[in-house]
Amino acid sequence: MSEDPLRARLSAVRGFVFDLDGTLVLGDRQGHGLRPLPGAVEIISWAAARGRPFVVFTNGTTRTPDRLAGIMREIGFGVPDEAMMTPASSAVRVLGREGHRRVMVLGGAGLTSPLAQAGFEVVPAEAGTAADAVLVGWFPEFTMPALEAACHAVWGGAELYSASDTPFFAVDGGRALGTSRAISAMIKSLTGCAVRLVGKPSLDALRGAAERLGLRLGELAVVGDDPQLEVPMAHRGRALAIAVGTGLGGAGAYDGLPASRRPHLQVRGVDELLVILTREA
Repeated sequence: MSEDPLRARLSAVRGFVFDLDGTLVLGDRQGHGLRPLPGAVEIISWAAARGRPFVVFTNGTTRTPDRLAGIMREIGFGVPDEAMMTPASSAVRVLGREGHRRVMVLGGAGLTSPLAQAGFEVVPAEAGTAADAVLVGWFPEFTMPALEAACHAVWGGAELYSASDTPFFAVDGGRALGTSRAISAMIKSLTGCAVRLVGKPSLDALRGAAERLGLRLGELAVVGDDPQLEVPMAHRGRALAIAVGTGLGGAGAYDGLPASRRPHLQVRGVDELLVILTREA
């Protein structure tokens, strides 16, 4: 996007959707030892001071949103509980609208607790357990009996949902393998069912963020590091796509891609983005 239209789009942004890993922080493969990336604490403070509402949306489901928000505050971020979102946040919205009440979860407390708090009956992936829906997230404890239970639930009529379809996420020193895509692919291969994504880059995720902020999709800027997640999601919702190079998407990550998959703005990191935003404010 040329300079003048980009400046106009930036000035029209009313709220932000920030990615977490690789954009604001980096940690280990279990999501521990989080440390802020340059400019990350400051850009969140800038948004709050300027009255620009924001959410931090991570595809990780290792922790509940409120626990993640607490950890962010411990390392210096001014992130209230309601500003943190995960696929559990959008799953509650989607599953409720689809009329599901009994959900088999292949994942830990990061998924089960938000669903239970929202009034869903959460059931384990165990033999003989029926469900309306199967939801897959971060599940390194995955077993063959869990796979069999999920397949039987799908054969019995349950719909399959996945927290994430990306193969990797950014960690200190490189990237780590996600579990949602791999497990969902096995269930799909065995049952022939469709998989509905509730995390990024789905419109369900972006719509959930927009509802949380009380804004329209086109009023948002989506900031992230993964070429397969934040940029495609922003384009689907006609939001402003901003890519940072501090995670999975390096300098050449978008070379040769069609315009529908390239960011409107590509920066080194959120520190450079903050300089631009401050200048344009």
